[in-house]
Amino acid sequence: MSTTPPLTDLTIHPVTADRWPDLERLFGPRGACAGCWCMFWRLRRAEFGRGPAAERRARLKGLVDAGQVPGILAYAGDEPIAWVSLGPRESFPPLERSRTLKPVDEQPVWSIVCFFVAKSHRRQGLMVRLLQGAVAYAASQGAQIVEGYPVDPAEGHRVSGGSEGYMGLASAFRKAGFVEVSRPSERRVIMRCVTAHE
Repeated sequence: MSTTPPLTDLTIHPVTADRWPDLERLFGPRGACAGCWCMFWRLRRAEFGRGPAAERRARLKGLVDAGQVPGILAYAGDEPIAWVSLGPRESFPPLERSRTLKPVDEQPVWSIVCFFVAKSHRRQGLMVRLLQGAVAYAASQGAQIVEGYPVDPAEGHRVSGGSEGYMGLASAFRKAGFVEVSRPSERRVIMRCVTAHE
């Protein structure tokens, strides 16, 4: 019999200093994906590649300790089960320099750049609820447009979570109210949701 709380108990909170231990627990000793600590989009590529995982952990913790909110955590009961990294687009230097994910227009947007879900809760349809929570949080901070960069695989094709799926799936973004605004490659799309704040 499973002891996992039902997903009806799902709650979402911004990652603040008091929730840092929960983020550490979710990410585990490997720092989520191979020691990334969700800093891939927050550090310039050369900076990301030359530092060890412990340094990336310290950089993320430094953001949180400084009062910045780098993302949201989802909980099933008291257990942290998922993370979404988001913030104003300019918070992500590699995104600003990306040729593939260049800005669609001059409007200010908040970007969703990463999802991490505990193994025990993967493939349970969480992404739509995580997106709804991310949009609600961004809107509470004044965002009028929330943007994501999910993969949109051809029908029948699987997505590798580590190498492409970490930015989300277009099907989940659509279900959460996002619309495609650009398709910079065959599989990668730029999608937006206009918040009720506008």
